[in-house]
Amino acid sequence: MKKRVLAAVLTAAMAVSLAACGSGSSSSSSSAAASSSSATQAQTTDAAADATESTADAVDTSNAEYKFSLGHINAETDSWHQGALAFKEYVEKNSNGRIAIEVYPNSQLGSEVDMIQSILQQSGCDITFTGESMQTYQPDLGMIGMPYLIQSDKQMEEVLTGDVGKQFEDLMEQSGMKVLGYFTRGPRYITSNKKIESVADMKNLIIRTPQSPMTVAAFEATGAKPTPMALNEVFTSLQQGTIEAQENPLAMIETQSFYEVQKYLIKTAHLRAWVYIAMGKAQFDSLPEDLQQVVLDGGAYAQKVEHELFLKNEANYEKQLQEQGMEFVDVDQQEFADAMIKGVLPTLTDSQKKLYDEIEALDK
Repeated sequence: MKKRVLAAVLTAAMAVSLAACGSGSSSSSSSAAASSSSATQAQTTDAAADATESTADAVDTSNAEYKFSLGHINAETDSWHQGALAFKEYVEKNSNGRIAIEVYPNSQLGSEVDMIQSILQQSGCDITFTGESMQTYQPDLGMIGMPYLIQSDKQMEEVLTGDVGKQFEDLMEQSGMKVLGYFTRGPRYITSNKKIESVADMKNLIIRTPQSPMTVAAFEATGAKPTPMALNEVFTSLQQGTIEAQENPLAMIETQSFYEVQKYLIKTAHLRAWVYIAMGKAQFDSLPEDLQQVVLDGGAYAQKVEHELFLKNEANYEKQLQEQGMEFVDVDQQEFADAMIKGVLPTLTDSQKKLYDEIEALDK
């Protein structure tokens, strides 16, 4: 695709994102929208300048033959949302308005698990971003959440583009999901109001985790008390003291405003993972072949747009979070790895262990 087309759609995506920032439904997302950073301002200046042109060029989807809902758990300021808007723009334009995509950020369609169920039941959501949460339907997909398995972006890329990635995509399809692309994520860190400097400090720490048995097992192995919870409940639960800590990549710590209710960021880097741009297979199969290709191309395009934004943002988040008052704490990551891996490895099935060994063998 020509560079000018890429720039135009990216600009349009950013413009819509900027306009949407004030409409978050949770206290954390509204705080995130209110916070300003030099990186966000720089990214949105050009978008605002071209907003009028983007609106004028919008495709009329009022008579669309196919209408799909894309829901995700992140705030409008997150690169996931901007990737979602890029997907919408690409698909609507290149289908000549035959497909309409409605985007719902901030868990408006429910938690990640809720949206997965809705997609599979064809009852309100058609597309979402998900990864290890799919293990409920295919246990081997839980390997996406195996702590300390992937050690670098290079290794992750080898997984996603190689034989293991093909196996994961096949598992997604067996679960009822068509993979359209993926968003890679930065390392996950713990945030807490308690200064954690070693595994011993994790004892009895009430920490929110995703609804992932593998993640729960990993934190139980450190002596913590993991509490699965939907993302849109985390800010308030931290604020009220229902939970003491949570774990997420820098991007989510920033866009969900966890810095407002958490003092320390513990640099465990305990997981490097990704989420798939996943559409219900039944919904995908309902499209004629030419429109299926448009949707697949749209997924690839959204992946490219989101990754460029992710890299720009990731370079600034650490500085921003420190400026917003968080204290970064270095820890012995090997100590955490030893505890978590020791706790999770015995729970793996034979097929999960096979995937583990294949990923472990790749260059770090």
